[in-house]
Amino acid sequence: MNPFLALLAPAQLLSALASMVIFAVVGIVVAIVGYKVFDKCTPGDMNREIIENKNVAAAIVAGAVILGVSIIVAASIVG
Repeated sequence: MNPFLALLAPAQLLSALASMVIFAVVGIVVAIVGYKVFDKCTPGDMNREIIENKNVAAAIVAGAVILGVSIIVAASIVG
């Protein structure tokens, strides 16, 4: 067994696990909200452009927006 885990009490381990799950859920929700705000600020429907029209450029921009929002969320959680 990992000696580091042996030093942690089960309550601390469960607390850390709960915190991790909460931060992950909050991060995913904020990333989705950030994408939806971006979609509302741009002309047209980004989802339709990506799925129906198979617009690769729109998909790259959408991915960059999600990545940028995720980096900001991660920095705010850590900081």
